Amino acid sequence: MEDLTALAGRRAVVTGATNGLGMATARALAQADVRVVLAVRNVELGKQRAAEFGGDCEVIHLDLANLASVREFTETLDGSVDYLINNAGVFPHQHRTTTDGFELGIGTNFLGPFALTNLLLPRITRQIVLVASDAHRGATLDPDDLDLTSKGWNPARAYARSKLAVMLWGLELDRRLRSSRSEVSAMMTTPGWVASNISNKPGLGIAHRIVQSGASLLANDNDAGAQTTLYCLTRPIAPGSYVGVDGIWALRGEPVLFGRSTAACDFDVAARLWAKGEELTATAYPL
Repeated sequence: MEDLTALAGRRAVVTGATNGLGMATARALAQADVRVVLAVRNVELGKQRAAEFGGDCEVIHLDLANLASVREFTETLDGSVDYLINNAGVFPHQHRTTTDGFELGIGTNFLGPFALTNLLLPRITRQIVLVASDAHRGATLDPDDLDLTSKGWNPARAYARSKLAVMLWGLELDRRLRSSRSEVSAMMTTPGWVASNISNKPGLGIAHRIVQSGASLLANDNDAGAQTTLYCLTRPIAPGSYVGVDGIWALRGEPVLFGRSTAACDFDVAARLWAKGEELTATAYPL
């Protein structure tokens, strides 16, 4: 586990902190005396987790599939934040839309966190971490077709494309932070394959059990998966880095600097995606 003692007394917002990677990340930070804001959909479960973690934890409601909730969260949260960890995500097992009418995967995994980050950025003092996925390697993305109307929708394609959007967002966010000479850095991570609860959805009982069986043999557990995020907070690595794991096929292992797909390095598409994100969320880069 990464040594978090140097972070004691600082403040971190962790989205999706009630289960999986978010829970493991928030717990590790809280136990290292970091002041943790649990940004969660289920406030009662968030309070339960805060009691389990101990330390200095605050629970605030946040639903990334609802831009009104994103704005309410930023208005409720007071003071500055050292770290924003955009961890929460969804595997869209059904073709559904968010409260604002966006395809569920792109709305929850990209547009909600994008708006949250833009709104909080003036108060962030150190670092932003975007939890992506190596699933982005198999994806393509057209910023003018975020709802996948020109290509058939399916769960795997929607998820992979949403994670490519996160990678491109991180590329452009890093460029903007550097250009504005901000002291804030942005980094991206993939935890490898994690035995999390992301496939535990209605109608996926058999598939979920198969995934969990394979994950128990080949994947990182939640605590190990969270190490790529904690690595970004504790190691002197370059802004804009992408951190993955060093095991076979990048399924499990220790954190290591990682390469990304060619599509995830396209600055032109990243700029177009950013413009589309600003248009759809009515938020803008504030620096």
